[in-house]
Amino acid sequence: MSTSRPASVQVEPAVALRPAEILMKPERLAAIQPSRLSVSRAMIARMTRERWDVQCLSFDIDERAKGTALYRITTPGGMFDFPVFSFEFNPAGRTGRIIGRNWDMMGALVEGPMSAAEIEHTQRELPKLYAGRATERTLVWARSNRSSRAFDHVVDSLSAGQQPELSRLSQVCYLMRNTGLDGNGTFGTRSFRALESNHALRNPLAAQMLSAYMMREFATDLVTNLARHRAGSQAASLDPAIRRFLGVGNGSALGLILFANNHPRLLDRFLHARETALAHAKGLAALPGSPEIKRLQALLDRVIRFRLEDRTVYDALVPSDTIAAELAIVRNALNDYVATGHIGGLPSPVPLAALCDHLESRVLPETQETLHSLLIELVPELADSLCETLIVSEETTVAPGMRVGELRQILHDEYAWCLAMDLSTEASRRYIWYKSATAEEPRRGPREEVEQAFNLGLDLPRLVQQLDIALASQPADRTMAHFLLGHPEQRGIVARVQTLRGLRYHSPHMNIMAEDFIPIQMVRLLNVGLHGIDKTRDFLNRNLRGVLYHGAPLPEDLRTGTHGDWFYPAEPV
Repeated sequence: MSTSRPASVQVEPAVALRPAEILMKPERLAAIQPSRLSVSRAMIARMTRERWDVQCLSFDIDERAKGTALYRITTPGGMFDFPVFSFEFNPAGRTGRIIGRNWDMMGALVEGPMSAAEIEHTQRELPKLYAGRATERTLVWARSNRSSRAFDHVVDSLSAGQQPELSRLSQVCYLMRNTGLDGNGTFGTRSFRALESNHALRNPLAAQMLSAYMMREFATDLVTNLARHRAGSQAASLDPAIRRFLGVGNGSALGLILFANNHPRLLDRFLHARETALAHAKGLAALPGSPEIKRLQALLDRVIRFRLEDRTVYDALVPSDTIAAELAIVRNALNDYVATGHIGGLPSPVPLAALCDHLESRVLPETQETLHSLLIELVPELADSLCETLIVSEETTVAPGMRVGELRQILHDEYAWCLAMDLSTEASRRYIWYKSATAEEPRRGPREEVEQAFNLGLDLPRLVQQLDIALASQPADRTMAHFLLGHPEQRGIVARVQTLRGLRYHSPHMNIMAEDFIPIQMVRLLNVGLHGIDKTRDFLNRNLRGVLYHGAPLPEDLRTGTHGDWFYPAEPV
């Protein structure tokens, strides 16, 4: 068993990466689908590769779901404990928002092993949330609620000695929904930047993703436990195939847009890694009948089946049956290539790149990006190595010796999309981003309604235009040190532009203050593309709900290194 991380690969791809002018449009970013580089899939790939050991050490929970449990995760890079505090179901005060007062489960991810005193401290402090304080080795505080549509049905079925109805489970695909994964200093948790270089959870969002996986594991243990309390030895255990099929629910909203604003280098690194893996896959010399083509055909068949079996009702986003129909077009084009050796009737030395080009105007962006995610599966070692490059610093610094002329040239070369925007209209500054006084959550509201609020949003196009105007009045050879003495208000945007120089994917081409900005597009990019969430539904064009770890391996699979090829799961028979 190898416990080493994949080596980084620096070979230039045969196919060029897509330009920012295409990829960084919000509507294109919104279409990006889960891939091997999504943080949840990267987490499962590593857990499987290194055969992490997830064990339940104790489960002291009564027939009302009240009590505690303790899980331990043993990895080559360290041991972690996950204590769970389970509560009797109480609909009052239940919400997925931070203002909730009742949850069905609360837990913590802690560098272990934990002492009894640490567990007791966590049990006392965790329900306080912002008034509480975590122990010094705590990484994440987590909480979740039962699914109102699936949880009781599963317990009732198991109590009757039966498996739950798949037709009902498939409408939800989870037993519990994540309502909070807080860390990186919140509540006194350990800062992720302080983690050691060989720490098992050093990668971005790794601690949150492991906590979400443990929520899923606890939920399946809990329904079995409650059924046994009710029916004793007559109760059935949840079938492993159904346990794999069920993930953990997830809901996200406007805060992800502020996350994108505040993490430009992470966004650039993720998109650059994804585009690099895709370019390498497109450049494969994939002859008809080659292993790469056979693998792609099998993956297309799998995702078509997954989309056809999808029982989710999509009110605003592209429904699964539409994507399934378009993926059949992709499959037919690939089958034609196998039969004729040509893409669209023409020979090509890079057939997979030609396939993508041939389909670009024939299918929706969501279908095209699904194909891109499948292509990345043809270069798994490269993709896994690129996942290890996502650790970045978001600190921005001023280069005081840079000349005014050089900085202005950067603006015109890399921020032409900002300079081209018309920001003179009222519609271009319609909204402001603020923190709700009652809910402690990010909000977007009309400027005239919240004029006194501190604007949390990054008004990047306006900042760039204002900087360009200020620079235009200065001598081209004047240094930034001299310029900022007279214009200290420009320090933040100067530092951002200088720090991100040369990076192509750091800032979506959008004006988040504008009337026509669609918030859900950026929420989709981060929830679906970065996090790897399936079956996402849009609520009010700003909230997104979906399923994490849909089909992922169980702890017993991780220990044996099996079920690594888990995504796009079929409904269990």
